[in-house]
Amino acid sequence: MINTKKLMKMAKKWQQRAALHRKRISFQRSNAATSSTATEKGCFVVYTADKTRFAFPLSYLSNSVFQELLKISEEEFGLPAGGPITLPFDSVFMDYLIKLIERRMDGDTEKALLMSISSARCSLQCSLQQQEQSNQQLFVF
Repeated sequence: MINTKKLMKMAKKWQQRAALHRKRISFQRSNAATSSTATEKGCFVVYTADKTRFAFPLSYLSNSVFQELLKISEEEFGLPAGGPITLPFDSVFMDYLIKLIERRMDGDTEKALLMSISSARCSLQCSLQQQEQSNQQLFVF
């Protein structure tokens, strides 16, 4: 029978050797598997209404347009508790927005974009309220 001290010593030696010789196996990913859950350091992830994943650098958080998008998301879906941030826009709009932010739009363009986003939000809320009212009227009859 092996002494416990000797057994502990052997286990420690094996752990050290395993740590020295550990190799990582990396798999080549196809284009279909590029949407992994891992994100680069210094980035954050949001999803659009059509479930498209976007990773943005943290510097986007200081952009007023992006801050407005996050406020709209919070009003629409609430704060995510352990889940992803979802924006109530489709991926086409997000692609357009990314291009505008990357081109460093001027102040007038930024104000116009903010106004169009807020008016789109208002029209969306109004249409949802009208839809709810029509559904309630259907149940009354």
